[in-house]
Amino acid sequence: MEGRPAVDDAALGRASLAVLDANWTGVSTVPAPGVYPHQWSLDSAFVAIGLARHDAARAGQELLSLLAGQWRTGMIPHIVFHHAGGYFPGPSMWRSAEAPDAPLGTHTSGLTQPPLHAYAVWRVWRQAADRDLAARFVRLAWPSLVAQHKYLETRDAGGAGLAAIVHPWESGMDDSPAWDEPLAASQAGRCGDGYHDRYFRLAVLCRDHGYASSYYRDEHPFAVEDPLFNGIWLLSCDAMARLASEVVGADPEPFLEAAARIRAALLDRLWDGAFYARDVRAGRLVPVCTIGGFGPMLDPGLPRHVVEALTSLLESASFMGAAGYPVPSCDIRAQEFDRGQYWRGPSWISTNWLLAQAAAAHGLDRLSEILVASTLRLVRQGGFRECFDPFDGTGRGCRDFSWSAALTLDLLGR
Repeated sequence: MEGRPAVDDAALGRASLAVLDANWTGVSTVPAPGVYPHQWSLDSAFVAIGLARHDAARAGQELLSLLAGQWRTGMIPHIVFHHAGGYFPGPSMWRSAEAPDAPLGTHTSGLTQPPLHAYAVWRVWRQAADRDLAARFVRLAWPSLVAQHKYLETRDAGGAGLAAIVHPWESGMDDSPAWDEPLAASQAGRCGDGYHDRYFRLAVLCRDHGYASSYYRDEHPFAVEDPLFNGIWLLSCDAMARLASEVVGADPEPFLEAAARIRAALLDRLWDGAFYARDVRAGRLVPVCTIGGFGPMLDPGLPRHVVEALTSLLESASFMGAAGYPVPSCDIRAQEFDRGQYWRGPSWISTNWLLAQAAAAHGLDRLSEILVASTLRLVRQGGFRECFDPFDGTGRGCRDFSWSAALTLDLLGR
């Protein structure tokens, strides 16, 4: 697929499906062959969304395969290992088999990722041609989704209704500068260690405390309320309410109440002219503006003045206004910005797609159209890369990256 950029929508769609077919294992889709040879939680949600209108059965299988790795606590792990080897840290580091709540016979990590899964299930339900098949899939997934949402409530380390991430790997934006201060203060590594050394030691701390929710909430040194993670949680609460009323015949009210609670907490705890991550242990906001700060825009109920402020920031020289290939993952004018380092500068198909959804949710049609067109331009020029230089569009990281292909499919289907 690389080196043969599509010149029209039909060709680009075929190329997208070819990437997803090549990365399909028969059970799930790997993010990229060789580099990421297992199943990642957030990636699978994006893949299911991209496949929803093309192959609902496979989209459902993608999510059900992931849900088979769910812990008895309700946690959906950020990695499900369908075989041994090929990635570090792998099963021998996580040792999930030693944790009492881990699934039997399946090795996983002990962390989670942004809970986009209910929204992905809803998209499969809405777009599947076979309504009976889609309804059966929703009913199969429903108990796992309910358990996941209950689990997220145990992550409320700040006591205000938001879920705290306990490791940068849980954010979906692993190397974001939003984690620098909390990570340095966590004492997960020795003075002078690189932040990836600290990432590993922080994961070991999680393992050595049995991945217990009580430990995560009360003692773990890294606890951060991330606006993107919680914005996605709110989006999925809304999806849960829709699924409850449209498909499973359950009461949607608890999920609507959860969405309202998250919305209020986001505004109360993370808003200061923009949304910032909050270091729960230090009791303060992390003063760096990243792409994650636009996550709460996914909420259609966000107050209008907040949406207007976020839109102004997004279109400013800090983000879209100075980038030829938006949207950079960090404020271009921040000292932490690095156009070549993951999540510290490059543009990503996933966050562009989320922002296009957010803009559409608030009737910002022009902004949504610009985001869609810019994202498709990145793919046409650079291929299905993991991320892209925000100034010249050069592809970076893995080639034939699954979520880039899947979300391209979804954007083409608009």
